[in-house]
Amino acid sequence: MAWVALIIAGLVETVYAAALERSATFTRLWPTLVFLAGVSVSMLGLAIAVRTIPIGTAYAVWVGIGAVGTAIYGIAVLDEPATAARLGCLLLIIAGVAGLKLLH
Repeated sequence: MAWVALIIAGLVETVYAAALERSATFTRLWPTLVFLAGVSVSMLGLAIAVRTIPIGTAYAVWVGIGAVGTAIYGIAVLDEPATAARLGCLLLIIAGVAGLKLLH
């Protein structure tokens, strides 16, 4: 259950990062509310996860999921470049997160 909470928390991190971008520095109401709700849900999931998963592993996995998810959002929605170097770096993050999960 802890890993499920952690994965959901990481995915929600992507949602609140996207909402942060859309909030225009908290000047737009609905994206700001989505951001605040997302931060709350994501932190709750992380808190649940660290009850049984070591904090270093949980935090790295949470950040990794959020970073990769947000980068993919930027590429898919915001037309950010999908260069081979960027994609390679994302694969390195995924490999690191998978390694932490396997070595847990």
